Amino acid sequence: MLSNIYIENVAVIEKASIDFDGSFNVLTGETGAGKSIIIDSINAILGQRISKDLIRSGSQSAFISAAFTDVSDSAKAVFEECGYQAEDDMFILQRQISLSGKNSCKINGRPAPLSVFKKVSGCLVNIYGQNEGYDFMTADSHIHYIDAIGDYSDLLDEYRSKFMTYTQIRKKIISLNDNIQDRARKIDLLRYQIGEIEDADLHDGEIEEIEEQRALLINSEKIRTGLMFVHALLAGDDEEGAVSILDSANDTLRDISDMYTPLADVTNRLQSAFEEIKDCQYEINDFIDGIDIDPNALAEIEERYELIKSLRRKYGDTIREILNFCENAKSELDSLLEFDINKEKLMEEFQIAKTELVETAGRLSQRRTATAKEFSDSVMEEMRYLDMPNVVMVPQITKCEYSEKGCDRVELLISANPGEEPKPLTKIASGGELSRIMLAVKTIIAEKDEIATLIFDEIDTGISGSAASKVGRKLRQLSKTHQVLCITHQAQIAALADTHMFISKSVSEGRTYTKIRRLDFEQRKYELSRIIDGDSPSELSLKHAEEMLNSK
Repeated sequence: MLSNIYIENVAVIEKASIDFDGSFNVLTGETGAGKSIIIDSINAILGQRISKDLIRSGSQSAFISAAFTDVSDSAKAVFEECGYQAEDDMFILQRQISLSGKNSCKINGRPAPLSVFKKVSGCLVNIYGQNEGYDFMTADSHIHYIDAIGDYSDLLDEYRSKFMTYTQIRKKIISLNDNIQDRARKIDLLRYQIGEIEDADLHDGEIEEIEEQRALLINSEKIRTGLMFVHALLAGDDEEGAVSILDSANDTLRDISDMYTPLADVTNRLQSAFEEIKDCQYEINDFIDGIDIDPNALAEIEERYELIKSLRRKYGDTIREILNFCENAKSELDSLLEFDINKEKLMEEFQIAKTELVETAGRLSQRRTATAKEFSDSVMEEMRYLDMPNVVMVPQITKCEYSEKGCDRVELLISANPGEEPKPLTKIASGGELSRIMLAVKTIIAEKDEIATLIFDEIDTGISGSAASKVGRKLRQLSKTHQVLCITHQAQIAALADTHMFISKSVSEGRTYTKIRRLDFEQRKYELSRIIDGDSPSELSLKHAEEMLNSK
């Protein structure tokens, strides 16, 4: 529910904070006091387009903040889908509008696009008033109202499941039938790709092996020259090499180590070094003999290297990815080659799915038709109670293409006056009539409607007396399951509220200021008397107001 709204620098409202209760709230005040500004502010929080002209004169920006508590699970799911979590089971929506045209929107202190405001607000509040664009005014929404009260949710789920199966099979058939020439070209391409990969006869790890062999062959001459130079230093050529010199040094140390025992350790170490270096000389010699400088071998490696390089550009960075591509291509080729078999099987499945879909849709249509009649009769009964006995509601159900909703298009047509043909709701001129129709509709679907807050803006337009009392009682009844906010000029409606807000304006130093305050019992009595009798209430009107408050 909407627990609080804070408004700053919006038209005649400099600053105002309004706390609402979870039941029946009314707002009263003289025309022009600022009641419509509150509705405009709520619309701003709901993501509606707001004119910069609403910014209070002399201010650079306007700011509105609304706190919602006890949010339904379905509304929380929408918030979470958009990336926002409740904080202390509360969502705070804030919007700032500046003269520069820049908008700032936040949810629980985090920035939010205006589109998100529109999405989440649709789960929080519905506004019904003289100039509001009702959801009910859109014919596409009527089917939801019928389904909401229809006791056939299991049948709806069954239909949606069959529709999903039908749609998936249909998409597969369309995919199979799409452009026979493209299918033939795809088969040729797959065969070429599979042949190219298989002819290469690849194996895992080959890329690393090829790169190692290639590096060796490219640098073989340099490697061999270096090895021969090192071998010459060790073995000697025209003069003694390192091995011979170490051997002579080792012999000398052995001869004298017997005469000077401390030399024994260094003699042993030099002997080990001599043997290690001598082994290195032999191994280097083997390496020299093993280096292949065959230019043909390099050409073969280069050819193989370029082939693998080409395959990597086309089919994957690694040998495993290339081989996996080949396996997937084979599977796709098998599927395409089995086109006729697959198509025949799919067509059989499609006919079964279509038959089941049509049968389920037919049962759903029957239930909808009956429910739409019951719904229309209930609305007309409510309208008779609300002193609109001539309202006729006719459900018009026509067939349409199969969709997730079924194969029905539902539109509720209205005739407000005797002798007039039922017409779409958009053709009804009276905002008061529309508000009362919506009040009747909401009363009927109240238990299944998850939108917690319902706002009625001057629903009492064009009514008085018993009709106003009846509207008030319906609003009070609705407030048992929903939070109801109502802007009214009727004492009969205001007297039935649980919470009464009074909106007044004053002028100070050439500026207009709006004040909003919650009324206690005595203050409510004087406000009701003012509505009944004008600015100078009589004793009789005060007594009447007191009786109205005590009799609710």
